Amino acid sequence: MAPVSLKTFLHPRYWYAWPVLALMLLMSLLPTRVLWFLGSRLGSFVSWFPTPNRRFAERNVELCFPDKSSAERKRLVKRHFQLSGFAILSLSVVWWAPKQRIKRFITLRDKHHLDNAFTSGKNVILLAPHFIGLDIGGMRASLMIEKHFVSMYRKARDPLLEYLFQRRARFGAVVVERMASLKPIIRSIREGHPFYYLPDQDMGERASVFVPFFGIPAATVTTLSRIAETTNAVVIPCITRILPRGRGYETRLYPPLDNFPTDDPVEDARRMNQEIEKWVREMPEQYMWSYRRFKTRPNNEPSFYE
Repeated sequence: MAPVSLKTFLHPRYWYAWPVLALMLLMSLLPTRVLWFLGSRLGSFVSWFPTPNRRFAERNVELCFPDKSSAERKRLVKRHFQLSGFAILSLSVVWWAPKQRIKRFITLRDKHHLDNAFTSGKNVILLAPHFIGLDIGGMRASLMIEKHFVSMYRKARDPLLEYLFQRRARFGAVVVERMASLKPIIRSIREGHPFYYLPDQDMGERASVFVPFFGIPAATVTTLSRIAETTNAVVIPCITRILPRGRGYETRLYPPLDNFPTDDPVEDARRMNQEIEKWVREMPEQYMWSYRRFKTRPNNEPSFYE
């Protein structure tokens, strides 16, 4: 797929892109605490409006945390949007700032898990669930080693968004459109390139099995275990969290999942959801609640979001 270049925006139809790009470049120069101040207030402002994203977040939190009071869930959702605002502005740093600024912006923890895998000759899949900082962590991961990382994304119709999404590859990472064939990804993993994989998405009933997530049957793809088996790769969790009060981010690698994959893809999907749920409980305000994680229901059950 041909990348979108800046020449695209020379056409009058796309002149709207230049103020946006200029603003993002300016924001990439701002101190981290200023980005926090602006982003958290932007998120708070957006949270006041009854948007679909707020409705999805409220419903997801209600489903996953039934023991919390209404006031507690409301505070969690508000905090989620505050952090989301900061994360959105933070993209300007990872898409435009130099490497040294990015390394100061995002602290990397426990890289030895990745080094040990490479030393042992293992292929690697980084398990990166849908936390707010996943794009931030992906860019930091691409700076860890010389081997180019591989990741997936959803192609945008708008040329400006597509251009920005492709900034994820600025340090040599390879981004593959989500609906494309898995063959180039499998080939890249076998060649020794780590795969930064976001597995906790609702891809519809045909592509999924139903296994619990916070006790709710959730359409879950079995792709992680299938790719790990095909490529003989270890699965290393990679979790990115926003540090308190604008101190930046922390991307942490965890020990590889033991006894994974097994010969049962459904059980592997169940295990993956259990692991993700554990991290969500550690920082519930940072999970990406604003998308429809439970969109597909088994046996044509009524939607949770209507």
